[in-house]
Amino acid sequence: MSTAAPPLVLHLVYRFDVGGLENGVVNLINHMPAGRFRHAVVALTDCSAGFCQRIARADVDFVSLHKPPGHGAKLYPRLYRLFREQRPAIVHTRNLAALEAVVPAWAAGVAARVHGEHGWDVSDPGGTRRKFQWLRRAYSPFVSRYVALSRHIESYLVDRVGIAPVRVERICNGVDSTRFRPAAGGVRGALGGMPATFAAPGVVVVGTVGRLQAVKDQVGLVRAFALARAGGEGGRSLRLVVAGDGPQRAELEAEIRSAGVEDAVWLAGERGDVPEVMRALDFFVLPSKAEGISNTILEAMASGLAVAATAVGGNPELVAAGETGLLVPATDARGMADALLCYASDAALRHRHGAAARRRVEAEFSIDGMVARYMRLYESLLRPPGVA
Repeated sequence: MSTAAPPLVLHLVYRFDVGGLENGVVNLINHMPAGRFRHAVVALTDCSAGFCQRIARADVDFVSLHKPPGHGAKLYPRLYRLFREQRPAIVHTRNLAALEAVVPAWAAGVAARVHGEHGWDVSDPGGTRRKFQWLRRAYSPFVSRYVALSRHIESYLVDRVGIAPVRVERICNGVDSTRFRPAAGGVRGALGGMPATFAAPGVVVVGTVGRLQAVKDQVGLVRAFALARAGGEGGRSLRLVVAGDGPQRAELEAEIRSAGVEDAVWLAGERGDVPEVMRALDFFVLPSKAEGISNTILEAMASGLAVAATAVGGNPELVAAGETGLLVPATDARGMADALLCYASDAALRHRHGAAARRRVEAEFSIDGMVARYMRLYESLLRPPGVA
């Protein structure tokens, strides 16, 4: 007697490589019970072989379409054939760059088409550009249900794009609080490759993790860090770890040299040991110009770290200002420098905010809760009409 295979969810992204959005896909697939859904990942551009290895399940297919710059209409015939061959029960696109794929999914007869909005690019950090609002509105008839990762994005979809509230589900990211946990005994851990001077007595290590690109504004962080270093005794104790790689590395290196902080900044490159990176820090910083719901903030909070972050996108939904971290305006180098100095000079405050951050993650941002909400959404879309 044969048993029908579980429904297939086809996750369609612009690129499947290191990034918060992509890491959320990894977490969702790895933690969803195998008997409930099968999964495939399709990238309009490329699936990075190294990043694909983060998927623990052996039954997940990866497809790279190598899309050139510009509108993806030329890919529609190929996407149509792919959907007809794979026969997914659900196609789940993410962010504006992948939204256009809902059209060939609809044409191929995919009944459930979910679109997730994770945040904005630096070209539209507040979601204010009318062109992008219009594009989202134009594709909306082809979308079955929207997923907004923050209240900020939910309001954007409803109030600016004009999506009916009943079609929008808010599902925040979750974090694996077993993998991301505080350092043993609350003592900062060692990290391979870290300069020896970062382990000297009295040093306070702050770090950030993310792709080196304009929207993450690591260049602005270096400017703020240089101001903090010049801000007195507390500032001189600071060391900065920047984990990640990307197109702004050369500009970031130039800013470090210009600011004269080469001996106090370590560009750690792309890391496969992010939990260990977190446990090697005294506190975490995120200087982004725009964010959805930041995985790295959640990972830092789960690791028991106080967080200094910009008050953009979903960051204020994660960081309780004055309780688990500090919030400053985006691109405000002086404000960020003051936040760095505040934590550098007050270990008790760092520890208090870090412990509160861990408790907040355990109570509100568990990965099991996130997976359960996605499963409920998927299953509701597959029920026959009239079945509760």
